[in-house]
Amino acid sequence: MNGPFFIETLARNGDVLHRHRVDKLPITIGRGYNNDFILDDAHTAPTHAVVELAEDGALVMRDVGSQNGIVVHGKRHASLPINGTTVVRLGHTRLRVRDAAFPVEAEVTDTTMHAWEGGVPALAGMALIALFVAVTEALSDTGAFQAIRYLLVIVTGIGAGMVWSGVWALANRLFGGHPRLGRHLFILGSGLVAIGAWKALSSVLAYAWSAEVFTRYGNHVVMLILVAMIYHHLRTVKPNKPRAFISSCAVFLALASGLILMRNYENAGRLRDELYMSVILPPEVRQSKDHSVDEFMGDAAKLKAAADEARKSSKLKKDDEDDDE
Repeated sequence: MNGPFFIETLARNGDVLHRHRVDKLPITIGRGYNNDFILDDAHTAPTHAVVELAEDGALVMRDVGSQNGIVVHGKRHASLPINGTTVVRLGHTRLRVRDAAFPVEAEVTDTTMHAWEGGVPALAGMALIALFVAVTEALSDTGAFQAIRYLLVIVTGIGAGMVWSGVWALANRLFGGHPRLGRHLFILGSGLVAIGAWKALSSVLAYAWSAEVFTRYGNHVVMLILVAMIYHHLRTVKPNKPRAFISSCAVFLALASGLILMRNYENAGRLRDELYMSVILPPEVRQSKDHSVDEFMGDAAKLKAAADEARKSSKLKKDDEDDDE
């Protein structure tokens, strides 16, 4: 096996932190300045390991008497064959050795929106978060308008959004190389506005056309939006794994919807949500045909008759049980 060879220092997530070229074998690795590859790690020996050719022509890494040794998958080795995918730990340093003929993956299509970086998406995201919390507060506000209360709500909402987005930005920095806080803020703001828009639209549709399905099962749509928001967070961190993220998010959505249905059944004995409208709409919005008082009284009479029949049947069943005793 001919050189040159490349020693790559790796982060815990597998990213290459440093790449060093060595033209020939053997390659000595250690903390001392007389090595071919110098480790800045107090947990390694002055001369820790050597990379050389084995009798069969393959690369082998051999411990030369260090205290902490060569560790692979949690096991210590005095000597082991290595290839371009073998990651070894020397002290606290993770590295691998590759030759110049090692194949690399195909070029990845650049789908990154480079113009949508930095402060612009961050400001847009904070504006969307502020819009969502302000409108939500206005719809639920029954008292006199107080600007300071709205300001506190907006500041609190933006602060919570910064914490949420900051966690994703930290994950982005660790696993994607760049924090991209602005994008995560924009994803959060867009998701919240989508949730608010859906709740308003579903209330209008349910009221205008008596379409109860929009409120009976509206929480499942909210959960879908939340899962879509998480998916875009994940795609921002790792844009090259869409299928894995779609599968994971689909499983999460199924579990969340199942929990909603189970909660409804346990609390009310039925799968659908209780009828509820978060906004009060004017009568002019109503498009369905109005029902007369006579129709209402007729329906009430039918309900009463059904209840009386159920109560009568229950009483007869109880009397039969008493006679059997």
